[in-house]
Amino acid sequence: MCKEEIYWFHLCYYSCKDCNYSLHKFCAQLPKTIQDHPLHPGHDLTLSQEDQLYDPDFIFKETVDSEWICDVCFISRRNFYNYHCHICKFSIDIICATLSEQKMDHPSHPHQLQRYFNRMITSCYACGDEHSGTFFHCTICSWFRIHLDCCLLPVKLLIQKFTNWSFSHSHMLTLSYSFPFIELKAKFIPRCRVCNEGFACRRWLYRCDRCRYYAHVNCATLRKDAFMSYLTYADLGKTYKNFKDDDHPNLIRCPFPVESFNLLMHHFINKGKLPIKRKIYGDMSSHKHPLVLFDSQESLLKKSVSLHDPVKRVQLLCDGCVRPITDIPFYKCSQHSCDFVLHEWCTRLPYKIQDHHDHPEHTLILLPMAPTNFLGVFRCEICGLRCNGFAYGCWQCEYYVDVNCGFLPDAITHAAHPNHLLQRFKPSARELRKGCKACFCATERIGYYCPSCDFFLHNYCALLLPGTIRHKYDKHPLSLRYQPAENHASEYFCEICEDEVDPIYNWFYHCSSCASSMHTACAPLKLQCEQSTYSLSDHPIFEYYNVKFGRRYKIQNHQHDVAFVQGINDDGQCAVCRTQLQNRMILKCFECKYAVHHECHYRKQELDSST
Repeated sequence: MCKEEIYWFHLCYYSCKDCNYSLHKFCAQLPKTIQDHPLHPGHDLTLSQEDQLYDPDFIFKETVDSEWICDVCFISRRNFYNYHCHICKFSIDIICATLSEQKMDHPSHPHQLQRYFNRMITSCYACGDEHSGTFFHCTICSWFRIHLDCCLLPVKLLIQKFTNWSFSHSHMLTLSYSFPFIELKAKFIPRCRVCNEGFACRRWLYRCDRCRYYAHVNCATLRKDAFMSYLTYADLGKTYKNFKDDDHPNLIRCPFPVESFNLLMHHFINKGKLPIKRKIYGDMSSHKHPLVLFDSQESLLKKSVSLHDPVKRVQLLCDGCVRPITDIPFYKCSQHSCDFVLHEWCTRLPYKIQDHHDHPEHTLILLPMAPTNFLGVFRCEICGLRCNGFAYGCWQCEYYVDVNCGFLPDAITHAAHPNHLLQRFKPSARELRKGCKACFCATERIGYYCPSCDFFLHNYCALLLPGTIRHKYDKHPLSLRYQPAENHASEYFCEICEDEVDPIYNWFYHCSSCASSMHTACAPLKLQCEQSTYSLSDHPIFEYYNVKFGRRYKIQNHQHDVAFVQGINDDGQCAVCRTQLQNRMILKCFECKYAVHHECHYRKQELDSST
């Protein structure tokens, strides 16, 4: 009769068992005559299917093809039942006539909701968007009104196909009628997994608490122009591959599979194999002693040399790229008392780099030690990390980069943003607000960017976080996670520093078998001094990823040798500036407990030399 859908909130209706004919309960029970209707008091309204009813003793006709306009909602009707006053020629369709009967008890609100008389354009309390059409409102709470489509949102939603070609989820999502701020804060202020925008506390959303998966209702239900009407894709979206493999034969696909694989290794493997020398002297290695090749287990056993193994507390770091040496071949100083070692590929580093993308005006020269600071420690101009390994530098401009950043590729792909090419990119001041998708920190340094999706990664987040790691705290490999882990019911805490892990805004390492997690900064293959890394630094990468600690030096004004180490809590205060030494680069005497910041000793040395 009213030609409207029968929804769940109508509770009961009439239906014919023999044919597909159904009636709302209030339509089936419509009286033939209504007396003193609030929209037309004083005259009787008679049920009709015509606009002009001249005979008060009207008998229903099966079909009357007439068009008329409702005097309440002003909608043109055809073959539509109405209530008509033959005195005033007043006609009202049965929808407007029965609005007082069209009510619902919705679980989102404690009071009964009633349908508005007219179709309207206004904002919906549920989703916050402005819509045109049918609304229900609370007669007690004047501010509460929701669009019909939001009234009909399913309580459970299973995303089996990609929404907007950008996301899917394997678990059933549950409709939630609010996101209280206390809960938002406890969940690290999550963002919608589809549009990456935040949530308003009082708006409805779909959620999977097992995975901390949250989406706006309009994002999760693919709604476009006509609310929940057209399920069409505007474009090919984020899952569409936007490059051809043949155009990028040496494309780096990040993250690297394991920690022992790195950028230089990839670069020189693609260059092809070169003859390996059994022994290297002077000029090629920039080391005062000859270097001996270790290329077999026998050679390791013969010289009692162990490969890098953090589980066994064995450290073997390359003096060129400052990366762990976990496999043969490599070179080591022939002098037993000298711990200078190099990856085989680090002996093949070119002496010059011309037209470097970040410093094209001058040629960069390979330097075994940057002449910028005490002990050759410098801050890389590209990644911003401190380094005491080999460098490529320009003396004229005092520009120095570590050897890994000397070979940054023009483009990469990353599993966190599959199928789209990420181009090397340096943000402008205006673009710093975007932030890295791995750590949500802004930077002015070079990174990798997908312009079509506004997806940005720091170069170190893209290139220095391997896909899987092994750690002594877990017998299984830990995988790099870009989002909260599925079926993880509890909160996330780092197994190393014991601080809470934010799975929404920061990548982390996770073992699904043991439900254990680690901050990316707490879990490098390199040995760390104590379990306090992340709590003292919000950097997503271990702060001293490019620094080799452990060597001993003779310094002025102290009778003993000192070791170059990372400070711990027990080291106390600096002998010069009297501030804490923990988590800083320090020079430490193990005989008399003398300890000083690396920077303080350097400044003191400069001051003494000038007086």
